[in-house]
Amino acid sequence: MKPCGRVLLVGAGPGDPGLLTLRGAQALRSADAVVYDALAAPELLALAPAGAERIAAGRRGHEAAGRSFEETTALIVRLALDGKTVVRLKGGDPFVFGRGGEEASACAAAGVAFEVVPGVSAAIAAAAYAGIPVTDRRHATSFAVTTGHEDPANPAARTHWKELAQSADTLVILMGLKNLGAVASELVASGRAPTTPAAAIADATTPRQRVIVAPLGELAARVRQEGIAAPVTVIVGDVVRLRASLAWYERRPLFGLRVLVTRSEDQAGALMEALRGAGAEPVALPLLRIVPCEDTRDLDRALGDLAAYDVLIFTSANAVRLFVARAAARGTVLAREGIRIACVGPATAEAATAAGLAVHVVPFERFDAEGLLEALDAWLPPAGRSFLLPRSASARDVLPEGLRARGARVDVVDLYRPAPAPVDTDWLRAELAAGRLDVITFTSPSTVRHFCEQLDAAARAAATRAVIAAIGPVTAGALREAGLAPQVVAPRAGGATLVEALAAHFAGHEGRTGGQA
Repeated sequence: MKPCGRVLLVGAGPGDPGLLTLRGAQALRSADAVVYDALAAPELLALAPAGAERIAAGRRGHEAAGRSFEETTALIVRLALDGKTVVRLKGGDPFVFGRGGEEASACAAAGVAFEVVPGVSAAIAAAAYAGIPVTDRRHATSFAVTTGHEDPANPAARTHWKELAQSADTLVILMGLKNLGAVASELVASGRAPTTPAAAIADATTPRQRVIVAPLGELAARVRQEGIAAPVTVIVGDVVRLRASLAWYERRPLFGLRVLVTRSEDQAGALMEALRGAGAEPVALPLLRIVPCEDTRDLDRALGDLAAYDVLIFTSANAVRLFVARAAARGTVLAREGIRIACVGPATAEAATAAGLAVHVVPFERFDAEGLLEALDAWLPPAGRSFLLPRSASARDVLPEGLRARGARVDVVDLYRPAPAPVDTDWLRAELAAGRLDVITFTSPSTVRHFCEQLDAAARAAATRAVIAAIGPVTAGALREAGLAPQVVAPRAGGATLVEALAAHFAGHEGRTGGQA
């Protein structure tokens, strides 16, 4: 007899993947199956193990097709009875108009163990990301959260609009888009002034967020005029006045921009996180994958003779990861070898430090081969020294040739090679043609070459209408050679630096993105 599994009802938050709780992330990492709603951020699914089932269940909006609630509930119970750890990933909080209580009851009735992991509810987060505190002692000392799913004109409706209108300073209405006009009329009829400040927040906490502010009596008409779609959170009350000065999210420097990230999947995380922090919507399209070299004989010889080298040079985090992993497999304890370590830039140095290595040389300004040569000239002159350079098989020869020209002995060991990753060419061309990519970022000449291989004439012309950004001068040179002159060139390598350069480029471009309507 199979042991029974369990169900974890996890709140995914309202949209921003960064709002997932630590416990929610732990639950996802333990999952055998994830049954997720449409409102859960897609990035969260990557936290589950690679072999975990990922099953779409939820619907977006009243009219969307999809698995019924009853079917979904039966599914999670069946998976748990099959012995699986099931994460039921729900938008917002499972117990705040998420029907999580009903799913928990179904688990209890079937004898399935369950756990509830609360999430950040849109009732609070949507208002916060719109710059509207639901309570503020200057305007509101109470708030109420309700659903607008029921039509107030329906005699069977159970929402007590009159009591809500008169008892709470701030009203937060979830799932109220379809019945917004009727709800607003009912609130006015129940005593709320039609001039009461109100706001409708669509796609809250995401770079697509739009906020419409209008008097309560006019809000429904404004929402129809703007054509916004679910999910929408409505806030009614004097606290809405504070948005004029507290609307922090839409003021982020890259708010609302869709930015294509072409970096390999295992390297893109830092850049995508920096883009989200600046308000952009990163769109991952890995153009390359890292393939370790199968022949490790040269690497093994170097690891067996580390004492012969004065300096170990790393020019990428991938090189650090693969070198350290091979050393560990051989039983070589790098920290005991006493070899000096030079890194091409802060990201590589961070990877080396995280692996327990002491880093001695890092350039201050230019994070490429030329910058590292300058740093070595100043801090550790190469003449007469021996260098070990484990690197990509496709790396430029500027560094080893520069060291040899300075009188050094250099052994180069190929650790890996970048290979083209599978690309949905039709999707890429369609996104470019439709103008849905505001910025395209490149982090190496290899990504430039592979990107250009995906383009037909129309897509290439469309790409030139986006802002082209390069992570450094070497990549910028490759773009110019390919006929895609970059408008933004980060002065040095690093995701944060590239985002800073993009922010400087877009500074003063008012009205380029969404926000208050």
